Amino acid sequence: MPFDVFLLEEAKCDIRDIWRWVVEADGIEKADRLVDALEETGARLSEFPHRGNVPEELQALGTTNCREVHYKPYRIIYRVFENRVIVYCVADGRRDMQSLLQRRLLR
Repeated sequence: MPFDVFLLEEAKCDIRDIWRWVVEADGIEKADRLVDALEETGARLSEFPHRGNVPEELQALGTTNCREVHYKPYRIIYRVFENRVIVYCVADGRRDMQSLLQRRLLR
C-alpha cells in the first residue's frame, strides 16, 4: 500500500528558496529541472518510505525517528507515521545541518 507524502509549509518554502537561488545562479531551466528531481525523490518515498537513513546530526543527539534521502547535495528530511510520510525540510547538505535540524525538529 502506498504511503501519502506530505510536505510541511517549511519544506515547501525550502523548495521555493532553492528554486529562486538556482534561477539567479544558473537560470530557470536548471532550477525547474532541479525542483522536478527533488519532487520526484520525495514522491518515491510513497513506495519506499523506510529506505532513507537516520541523519547523523540527529543520531548524535539521540533522535532516531527521522530519516533522510539525498539528491546530492540536497537532503530531504522526513518522518514516517503509520501510512504517511511527513517531509520537514529540503536543504543543501553543505549548510550547517546541525543547527537547521535542531531549529526545525527539536523545538
